[in-house]
Amino acid sequence: MDWINYHHLMYFWVVAREGSIVRACEELQLSQPTISGQIAKLEKSLKTKLFRRIGRGLEMTEEGRMLFRYADEIFTIGREMIEAIKGRPTGRPMQFTVGVADVLPKLAVHRLLEPTCYLEEPMELVCHDGKLDALLADLALFKLDVVLSDTAATGHARVRVFNHLLGSCEVAIYGTADLAEKYGDDFPRSTTGAPWLLPTVGTSLRRDLERWFDQLDIRPKLVGEFADSGLMKAFGQAGMGLFPVPVAVDAELKRQYRVQRIGLIEDIRFQCFAITVERRLKHPAVVAISKTARGDLFPVEVPETLDAKDSLED
Repeated sequence: MDWINYHHLMYFWVVAREGSIVRACEELQLSQPTISGQIAKLEKSLKTKLFRRIGRGLEMTEEGRMLFRYADEIFTIGREMIEAIKGRPTGRPMQFTVGVADVLPKLAVHRLLEPTCYLEEPMELVCHDGKLDALLADLALFKLDVVLSDTAATGHARVRVFNHLLGSCEVAIYGTADLAEKYGDDFPRSTTGAPWLLPTVGTSLRRDLERWFDQLDIRPKLVGEFADSGLMKAFGQAGMGLFPVPVAVDAELKRQYRVQRIGLIEDIRFQCFAITVERRLKHPAVVAISKTARGDLFPVEVPETLDAKDSLED
């Protein structure tokens, strides 16, 4: 990994900001040869020119302008860091970074995260979606404050994490009005041979659905598999097939996608977890998510927090 000398970067930043070496010398209380020499060393380490002479003045090169934008952000954040450590307000909202498993229904994620935008202390919400293993790796590196998932992290995780069950609900099958009319009677046996849109193989919901199909001897016609739940709903809205969604977002789903509930699968439970590196929820935004889940989205009793090593494999 290449390292940069931040003293050299600071001298460059001040010269670029002030527009001349003379004014930079006055601010930094250093001699012109010292500053010029440090900038020359920076240019040598980066193998590029940062300034060009225009008459008796200086002008940044394209590379210099690019470096200045990065340096400006680096030193601005550095000042705010010092102010924050000293307990002074920075004027910059606290950043709340969330990892979202890509199989989670986006309607449910929106319901969970919306209250974090209205906390007494302003929050800047940053969301990343992806596979659970990759998100847990980022959580271990403290790149994320929390991971939202439909499955608990297990003892195989490379870092000790805690699974906070936010709640659970039944899963229902939805489709357009035409599909509801065709397959709604005698559900679920009427769905044999029906077109289905399912989560990808390996997900918790897919495994549960396949067991359910086998138990009832249903032979679905698989039209599509989706890692992204939002894309699955978009295809369902277009009438491409029946698709499963947790009933916790029933009202929003019907309103936004104009689909109908065809039947309820009481034997399958959708679960939602907040995974953190803390046994107790402390971050105000994560606490708000938990309150929303347990008081609105999943208004049921939930068990205590589990250490990942205590979680069961699906």
